[in-house]
Amino acid sequence: MMDANQVAELRRFVEQLKSNPSILHDPSLVFFKEYLRSLGAHVPKIERTEKDNEDKAETKPSFSPEHDDEIVESDVELDNSDVVEPDNDPPQPMGDPTAEVTDESRDAAQSEKSKAMEAISEGKFDEAIHHLTKAIMLNPTSAILYATRATVFLIVKKPNAAIRDANVALQFNPDSAKGYKARGMAMAMLGQWEEAAADIHVASKLDYDEEIGSALKTVEPNAKKIEEHRKKYQRLRKEKELQIAERKRREQQEAQEREALAALKDGQVISIHSTSELEAKSKAAKKASRLLILYFTATWCGPCRYMSPLFSNLATQHPRVVFLKVDIDEANEVAASWNISSVPTFCFIRDGKQVDKVVGADKGSLEQKIAQHSSSK
Repeated sequence: MMDANQVAELRRFVEQLKSNPSILHDPSLVFFKEYLRSLGAHVPKIERTEKDNEDKAETKPSFSPEHDDEIVESDVELDNSDVVEPDNDPPQPMGDPTAEVTDESRDAAQSEKSKAMEAISEGKFDEAIHHLTKAIMLNPTSAILYATRATVFLIVKKPNAAIRDANVALQFNPDSAKGYKARGMAMAMLGQWEEAAADIHVASKLDYDEEIGSALKTVEPNAKKIEEHRKKYQRLRKEKELQIAERKRREQQEAQEREALAALKDGQVISIHSTSELEAKSKAAKKASRLLILYFTATWCGPCRYMSPLFSNLATQHPRVVFLKVDIDEANEVAASWNISSVPTFCFIRDGKQVDKVVGADKGSLEQKIAQHSSSK
């Protein structure tokens, strides 16, 4: 048999259903909806209004296009007046590093180098490259020969060829200032300013000269601009990542709060039947930053029959407060965990912790403490 209070609660619930049948579609009432259908009842579908659709659109977690757009980098204003088109000629001949180098071949290579230097002084650069190539074939492990040919390739605006020669020179002599200098200047010709600056700096430490100093004055401003540009956009991307992470965290928090609020029935008394139910409602109230009042009662308790209607009225008056009711005989494990020795008992809980308590059918104290604690946060 249901007592008068339970019948009254059921009547109020039915009246709510009559005025708003969509309540049946609340996830927590699935069992009741299925029961009605098993009796042959027709459960109306949800009819969404334009406002419902707008509200749904507002609450749906999503990223707006402006948030999803990748950061578009602006161009860096560089001085590219000395940059040339890359040379795409077939790779120049290289010597065989495994070939045996005799004194005679070494002397012959030196002779070819001398001819190359004379050709350079006369402005005959192709001829100089020819002689240096012959010298390389005669002495294929000489770093200075490759570095010298690289400088001639620079003169004729063939930076890729110069880089190939400089790389070989540095393989044979990692401390070749001429190799670093040639490769750095070739990188500058191709507009690869940071690589150029790195090589020319090494060359300046190994064997500084005026030409290296002049080259640094050309490449360093551009390299610095590129570095500052890169750091700027690295910072912007990091900020973007943090903004997205914060937005996701905020949306997740809002979703949890909505979920928590959905579990709390504003203006109603919620019956608790188990410890797990109480834990779920307590967590929901904590997430929603709501005061929770736990009312312990019993069907045989006379004062409880007096306080129960009052408790229901107070729930209507304070919709932002969570009102829970526990029958100590039906949910004795809940009562035991709270050390309830008499009923009615009202426990006030804020952020998962008990902050106050009323024992007995003290209407005035109950109302006063609800007013006190519901406005304390």
